[in-house]
Amino acid sequence: MQYTQIQPGGAGETPRRFAVVFETGDELFGGLGDFVKKEGIDSASFTAIGALAAVRLAWFDWEAKEYRVSADLDEQVELVSLVGDVADHDGKPEVHAHAVIARSNGQALGGHLRRATVRPTCEVMLTEAEERLRKRMDPESGLPLIRME
Repeated sequence: MQYTQIQPGGAGETPRRFAVVFETGDELFGGLGDFVKKEGIDSASFTAIGALAAVRLAWFDWEAKEYRVSADLDEQVELVSLVGDVADHDGKPEVHAHAVIARSNGQALGGHLRRATVRPTCEVMLTEAEERLRKRMDPESGLPLIRME
């Protein structure tokens, strides 16, 4: 993974913007988590495109109150779109990402990103939020959700 700060203006201005580029073999989801910890980012939004050698997607089963795997692929796919956010959860930054991938036949699949192995690249554009976003446990879903409290 390589990255650079790409904001207009001088260093120290907010919000900070970064280009984060993952390379073949990098684990995307975990790498994003490592990046935000290293840079001290606790609130942000991001988008990305690229290609993957493997991916696991999930969906939230409301009745069971848990994520279930919807696709677990070990094949070359295009990362058509990755969107997500970073928010503070119990004092630590937590990455939440949804992905749309396309298989070689054009079939698109989407869901909550659980893991992804990059091949050959994934280009992430991340913008730090000016206000701190915090997650709180939602009793109805059992999930930590962003709350404006």
